[in-house]
Amino acid sequence: MGETFHIISDGSCDLPVKLTQEKNITVVPFYVSFDDEHYLKENIDIDIRDFYQQMVEKKGVYPKSSMPSVQDYEDAFLPFAKAGTPVICICITTKFSGSMQSALNARSLILENYPQAKITVIDATINTVLQGQYVLEAAALRDAGFGYQETIERLEEIKRTARIFFTVGNMEYLKHGGRIGKVAALAGSVLDIRPVITLKEGEIFPSGLDRGRKRTTQKALDLLLSYLEQSTLGIECYSLAVGYGYDIKEGMAFRDHALTVLKEKGYLIEDIPVYQIGATIGVHTGPYPLGFGIIEKGIH
Repeated sequence: MGETFHIISDGSCDLPVKLTQEKNITVVPFYVSFDDEHYLKENIDIDIRDFYQQMVEKKGVYPKSSMPSVQDYEDAFLPFAKAGTPVICICITTKFSGSMQSALNARSLILENYPQAKITVIDATINTVLQGQYVLEAAALRDAGFGYQETIERLEEIKRTARIFFTVGNMEYLKHGGRIGKVAALAGSVLDIRPVITLKEGEIFPSGLDRGRKRTTQKALDLLLSYLEQSTLGIECYSLAVGYGYDIKEGMAFRDHALTVLKEKGYLIEDIPVYQIGATIGVHTGPYPLGFGIIEKGIH
């Protein structure tokens, strides 16, 4: 079936470059800086592995991320406006970044010169690997022949089902970024206490505290199981993925354990994709985020 529209996402989607090329998705990257002066485009000027390596080696240095500019979005939209191809642009939750505002400003500028251009900007209300799953659902709808408006409506429906259940290596980066005051306040300075966090509807919520990595990763899995138990849909109706930071071996082991537990509980699931969490979120979590993203599929 012919492609009727094009999908664009900001770099928070954390999809591997090869996959976005295969699926014909344009990514407008975020920037990352280790010195507040030199900002590098993620996956263009600096790859994710290198970003985490620097984080691990430079203790006490807190990198910052910066959203795509209006010009970055204009450059992405322009070829499609000229060609008369409609665009769906999916942006990180507005609670975390002004990326969507950059996209909306760029859309207004494009429409001044190309009033017939069709550009719909969607607040994903999510981020990182979960945003990637959402973007892939948009591509699946497109590739199955769904129309432009139909796809937009379906994407608006499924995003309310999106959840991330995750933990981090320690509190350091969350405290420094001021991202999760409630959790930091709960933990205080108790040794080796780590949070378990849920992201839903654009915001992060504390979902527990525990000592040690094994317990907190188990809590993330328990949150996923609880979500599936409460759902009226079967697991086959969901897109599920694991996100990890610096340590791919840990990410794979976490995935394998989750698969074993899910199968033991009678869920018919063969595999869970594993994706690396990018710099946009990594600057806030530190090098060791680990968890699940789940969202209802666009077609099931």
